[in-house]
Amino acid sequence: MNELELKYGCNPNQKPSKVFMKDGSDLPFTVLNGKPGYINLLDALNSWQLVKELKNATGLPSAASFKHVSPAGAAVGLPLSEVDRRIYFVDPAAELSPIACAYIRARGADRLCSYGDWAALSDVCDAATAMYLKAEVSDGIIAPGYTDEALEILKTKKKGSYNVVRIDPSYVPAATEHKDVFGITFEQGRNDLVIDKDMLKNIVSENKALPEAAKIDMIVALITLKYTQSNSVCYVKDGQAIGVGAGQQSRIHCTRLAGQKADNWYLRQHPKVLGLQFVENIRRPDRDNAIDVYISDEYEDVLADGAWQGIFKARPDVLSAEEKKAWIAAQSGVTVGSDAFFPFGDNVERARKSGVCYIAEPGGSIRDDNVIATADKYGMVLVFTGARLFHH
Repeated sequence: MNELELKYGCNPNQKPSKVFMKDGSDLPFTVLNGKPGYINLLDALNSWQLVKELKNATGLPSAASFKHVSPAGAAVGLPLSEVDRRIYFVDPAAELSPIACAYIRARGADRLCSYGDWAALSDVCDAATAMYLKAEVSDGIIAPGYTDEALEILKTKKKGSYNVVRIDPSYVPAATEHKDVFGITFEQGRNDLVIDKDMLKNIVSENKALPEAAKIDMIVALITLKYTQSNSVCYVKDGQAIGVGAGQQSRIHCTRLAGQKADNWYLRQHPKVLGLQFVENIRRPDRDNAIDVYISDEYEDVLADGAWQGIFKARPDVLSAEEKKAWIAAQSGVTVGSDAFFPFGDNVERARKSGVCYIAEPGGSIRDDNVIATADKYGMVLVFTGARLFHH
């Protein structure tokens, strides 16, 4: 099939809409279920590139959770800990494949932003992954294949309308890409930059100790940034993005946004949060939203009389500002990546507050010396990759 007609473009008034191959060849994907829209396919094709590159770079099954053409999360398929299973609401007895772990961790980075996501898998979708997705609010999935059992499970979502797309993993796009804006065609070479461990050799900080696990985290951060709307900054820990800041005009605002998301991810592991007792049959999105509000400065919205009774079995104690600060201060071993250079040391200062010990960024600022000095002040490892990763 050479083209696929869509219901409409980005908005209902943007008609007609379709995707097609200019060279007359067949589309490299097949819709197995549902009817994906314009934005769905933008998310699908961007997210597929991310997980394919991440798998190639790390050798590990990889997954991403996309919303509005940027990843809410991305991860490689490392096993889930007991705490992971609790904060991602996984059955303690569930048997999970590596690709299922990858998606659960990708979605777990920011469960609010992943609401209604597009899922991407580097490997064949199996029943374990499909069963987890079945219970989540999601718009669709792209993968190189599906087991028969997984496909049958996914076809039951959204009353049978869930979007399931199979991508040809051997597809290689043209070297030159085009984009029309305001009736004007832009042309550029496709960003086929390979991100791997060879990019991490230029350690400019006094501390040169870069363990293998941190290298994987840097690769996760950089490949995630390659498909995140710029400006963008990504915090990663244990092969999982834990905070993605996208589309900010200021680098420091991006670092703060991603850092706040990383802090929220860590706060969800606080004993008071793990101990929250929800009313029976609370909807998953309502539960996730309640947790997000509970750990924020707006906690009274869910703890006030008349509010908490509809959410919790008993009114929880407040998670105080002092408790939150102390918990976040205990975080360590985090990696941060930036799609362009840090222009000032303030980005390093902010990153440190979220437990960052490793930084990967292009370098090239006239104030690189200030950035390096700030990293050295805290004993961080700072890598200059020499590669900008803007994505628009």
